[in-house]
Amino acid sequence: MKMPGVKWRICILLVSVLCTTSSAQNKILVQMDLQQTDHLKAYGIAYWALSKSMEVDWLLNYRGGSFMMDDNPVLATECSVRGVAFEEVTASTAVQIYAEVQRDDNNMDVVRLEKAPKIAVYVPPGYKPWDDAVTLALEYAEIPYDKLWDKEVLQGKLHEYDWLHLHHEDFTGQYGKFFASFASADWYLEQQAMLEKEARTLGYKKVSELKKAVARTIKEFISSGGFMFAMCSATDTYDIALAAENTDICDVMYDGDPPDPDAQSRLDFSKTLAFTNFTLEKNPLRYEYSDIDQPPSDLLALQNPETDYFTLFEFSAKFDPVPTMLTQNHVNVLKGFLGQTTGFKKACIKKTVIILAQKDGTDQVRYLHGNYGRGTFTFYGGHDPEDYQHAVGDPPTDLSLHKNSPGYRLILNNILFPAAKKKQQKT
Repeated sequence: MKMPGVKWRICILLVSVLCTTSSAQNKILVQMDLQQTDHLKAYGIAYWALSKSMEVDWLLNYRGGSFMMDDNPVLATECSVRGVAFEEVTASTAVQIYAEVQRDDNNMDVVRLEKAPKIAVYVPPGYKPWDDAVTLALEYAEIPYDKLWDKEVLQGKLHEYDWLHLHHEDFTGQYGKFFASFASADWYLEQQAMLEKEARTLGYKKVSELKKAVARTIKEFISSGGFMFAMCSATDTYDIALAAENTDICDVMYDGDPPDPDAQSRLDFSKTLAFTNFTLEKNPLRYEYSDIDQPPSDLLALQNPETDYFTLFEFSAKFDPVPTMLTQNHVNVLKGFLGQTTGFKKACIKKTVIILAQKDGTDQVRYLHGNYGRGTFTFYGGHDPEDYQHAVGDPPTDLSLHKNSPGYRLILNNILFPAAKKKQQKT
């Protein structure tokens, strides 16, 4: 005798729940709310677990974006050694947590992290990690990474990696536009000599032409499925280099000859990732590349750290998991911080780009994300989330004093994002 359809479906559901409960095991919950003792090292725990082939579930919007893993003494010991708070939960409690997260009326979801992404940082050889927020975060969280520069990029080494961070590079070939302030400084002259030597060695007459080739190669990496992240001046100068592929925007002190007088009209915005319709800064002595940067660098002194905050946007965890992953935090209002490129003028951002965070009451976008080909790019304005106005020669930030930094959490969200199950990466 056949069972009625509704009763049959209920029976199947009950069997499914019983099987799930019986096969479940105790879990370790690495909470990411205000109860977490070290948010930054918690990301390192998740990465370490993935590197040991452990399953990691990212519970989006549950207690600040917590991590759930199968309980085992080795993992518990690692958390304790690194100073990361965790809770051991029973199998039945874990089932309740998963049920709560996946309820239709909760803006939460579960994302399975599959493997530890292989990470590269684009940085000149010999540079130390303490002048870049991402390398600081990687070092502190104990997440391994490799360093690549122009030669390795042009040789195709990028395709050995999942995730690439662009160090504070000037892809326009104008040496950071530090000429007016530091033209006679030893570090500036050494940097210029190093870059010019690298260009000649790789067969380019100008640094700007080398950087354009590198930018195009990175774009191919993204198109083929790579994840690219950039902060500060590596964001806008990267897109400017792509747009200026067929024109010279560098003045004589940077490349030995004057720029193309029609450079602005010859920009090709179809080649850029995030920005469009921007206007170049033609004054070679002004510490600014274009009108993308908001506020302009010469107005940074007018910024008040006491009133400088930006707000993370909220997304649907179940329908927009990618921006939700990238904005996981234990707060939604973050302290602002400056950089050569602090924020992005909203009018210069392409309509296809997702805005993740913005300074309230302004057109200053602080954090954005987009797709290109099979990969993604994410730009984060500013230099160091825990150093409001980082200057050349300033001492490094000690992240042991900022274990719960919301600004640094955004960086580490990006590092784990490529580990997410591919079918869940949709925007």
